[in-house]
Amino acid sequence: MSLFVNFRCVVHALSDSLDLVGINDVYHGKRVGIMAVEILRALEWSREDQDMVFDAGLLHDIGVSSSDLHHQLVEDFDWEGSQGHAEYGAYLLSRFAPLAHLAAPIRLHHTHWSDLKDRYGKTEQIGNLIFLADRIDVLAAVAMLNNDLMDQVATIRAKIAKQSGTMFDPELVDTFLDISRREAFWLALEAGPVRDYMENISRNALQTEVDLETLRGVASLFSHVVDAKSRFTVEHSEGVARVARYLWGVLGENHDPDDEDSAKLELAGHLHDLGKLRIPDAILDKPGKLTERERRQIAAHAYETYRILSRIPGFEEIARWAAFHHEIPNGEGYPFRVKGDELPLQARLLRAADIFQALAQDRPYRSALPAQVVLDHLKKLAADGQLDGFIYDAIAANLQELYRLAGHVRRENPAN
Repeated sequence: MSLFVNFRCVVHALSDSLDLVGINDVYHGKRVGIMAVEILRALEWSREDQDMVFDAGLLHDIGVSSSDLHHQLVEDFDWEGSQGHAEYGAYLLSRFAPLAHLAAPIRLHHTHWSDLKDRYGKTEQIGNLIFLADRIDVLAAVAMLNNDLMDQVATIRAKIAKQSGTMFDPELVDTFLDISRREAFWLALEAGPVRDYMENISRNALQTEVDLETLRGVASLFSHVVDAKSRFTVEHSEGVARVARYLWGVLGENHDPDDEDSAKLELAGHLHDLGKLRIPDAILDKPGKLTERERRQIAAHAYETYRILSRIPGFEEIARWAAFHHEIPNGEGYPFRVKGDELPLQARLLRAADIFQALAQDRPYRSALPAQVVLDHLKKLAADGQLDGFIYDAIAANLQELYRLAGHVRRENPAN
């Protein structure tokens, strides 16, 4: 089974979730990619290499789920603890064949040139290029937040020049210093030009037939990033995907766990919580009662998920189902408040799977609940009109199998 999509556009859209970790700055990965490509263009590298390096720029922080870790990486220009996320990012990418070629340079994207120069090849140079672009952007982002980027250009260029031959490859630094004399280099880093850059890539992309295993692999890759944000949500998205797919086999139109809707629902399960990457760690792991403002921040995550997935041609239904996972039939859900016939069966099943898996998993405020207690909780939701009765009946009839599918095993994280 396959879907007609542009795989590179899928990766680019999903990379938006990585930038959400910055909370107030959602273009970091894109700016890193753009600057890296501009340096390679000046060095007359091939278009194929430029495309690969752009993707590496987008994904270089795939090992960062924590807003606290992101803050540390931004605050300290050369933080001694930075290698952990580079290792974890490389580990994640190495497990997914279509993107495994990015693992080695991403592993090196916080390694000093002085530690690489004795074994310096193309992979090492790309890793150092991403490091250079990343640190330029850390300096530029602060200036952009203060609306004085152009006033800080000389300071940024001087700080980078000072690290030539130590942190950074002198050839790359010299090239950066040459091309960054142009005001256009810096103006292209503003939000509008960055959006235009990404839209131009999407506009020129061709849709091809991509097999389900590849799409499942990339969805699982990004669900790893989301679920790693909190120790209480490890394996959550995969568990939701498994439970939702099983329920579709029981209640779907054809009762077929292997039809196209089943495949799309599984992908929606993997990706439903992408927007949570924008929630600060302190709120997501808070053991006590949330404030009203904190509740609003959490409620916005489903909309962020929709914003990311709806950009992918061919993912229209997946985007809706994933984004509606907190909607309820009476219209009192969030953030779209859809109700009745506006709420498709797939979204209803995903909501049930999300609740079921969460109850069967440890959370900051309680331990995992036994299967019967989970079922009792769902019965109350059904009685209150917050869960369809026929979905509750299907869960009750398949309780032990669903509880098994919702189970989780803590992932190995080489960064820990």
